[in-house]
Amino acid sequence: MTSPFLPYLLLSGLIGFHCDITTVRKVSVKAGSSISIPCLYEPSYRNKVKYLCRGYRWSSCSYVVKTDTRDNTGKFSISDDPKQEIFTVTINDCTYKTGETWYWCAVEINRGLDVKQHFKLSVTEDLPSVHVDQQEITAFEGGSVTVLCHYKYQKKMGWCKLGSTCVTKQTRSIHGTTVTINKTVPYVFNVTMSGLSTENSGWYWCDNGDFQMPVHLTVNIVTSSTAETADTTTKGLHFTNIQANGESLQDENKGFTEMIILITTFILLLLLVAAAFLGWRMLKRKSKPQAPNMTVDSQTESDPEVLYAKIQHKKGLAGQRKNQRTEDTVTYSAFVMKDHVQQATEPADGDVIYSTVQKQK
Repeated sequence: MTSPFLPYLLLSGLIGFHCDITTVRKVSVKAGSSISIPCLYEPSYRNKVKYLCRGYRWSSCSYVVKTDTRDNTGKFSISDDPKQEIFTVTINDCTYKTGETWYWCAVEINRGLDVKQHFKLSVTEDLPSVHVDQQEITAFEGGSVTVLCHYKYQKKMGWCKLGSTCVTKQTRSIHGTTVTINKTVPYVFNVTMSGLSTENSGWYWCDNGDFQMPVHLTVNIVTSSTAETADTTTKGLHFTNIQANGESLQDENKGFTEMIILITTFILLLLLVAAAFLGWRMLKRKSKPQAPNMTVDSQTESDPEVLYAKIQHKKGLAGQRKNQRTEDTVTYSAFVMKDHVQQATEPADGDVIYSTVQKQK
């Protein structure tokens, strides 16, 4: 007997069944790392409880985290965004094990069967099959953003938006945004989205035909106060070159500039120390005491070892002549710094006395 619903079943087979939940098929992550998986659901499930279930078979899978309960172990977390109609599950500190683990994104239906969709998680000890530098990226309206998709095995490359289309050719558009796929270095393909709008916010993933890696993009509105920040941030998200040492040319220039500043500062400090030392020496020389009332006779130029000191007395000698002036008598003493003793000579004038003193060794 032919079923009356057979035509409808055949039509459904032609156009495809409508999926209540949409998510990735298979993801790979390195042991010890974390990964977030988006699960898109129908608008009628906005107020329903969402959860993650683990197990190969749906009939025997076990709850690991739910939106109405909290995971005290910290191994799993879940968040729901009813506006975007997406709930996100995060698996922390993934543990290596052989084979793949099956998980199910599910929505709890009261008085009915829960809706679900499964994905497979592969935890590796080395590099994952497909991975990105970061799962969360930010851009600004009107700007562009570039994502580096690393892959382990050469297969078909693609960039997909959750619940929408996939781009597998070099250039195509998603919701009015131009998407360009380029392969610049081995095992990496670049995905650039230009002319961004706020409608482009959402979940995407890198696809190599077997594994996927989800990436969440947030496009912010540019205002007058954030225009300059938007330009700087957008440029910073462009990866134009992958250097072997992982350093950009800007970092090298910055290091060179810092080295020049340090050398210049060191030289200035040396000059300041030298100037301070010379000033101290000059002040020290000026502060030395000078011999009072010392005059050098011009006749001593031929003998630098003889000095004449002028000494004034309050009273003259007792045998001073009456017809001489009343000013004080002057006595000259000659100190000869020589090894032999010179004979003292007394001049005819009794008012002047010369004496010679020998330096003692």
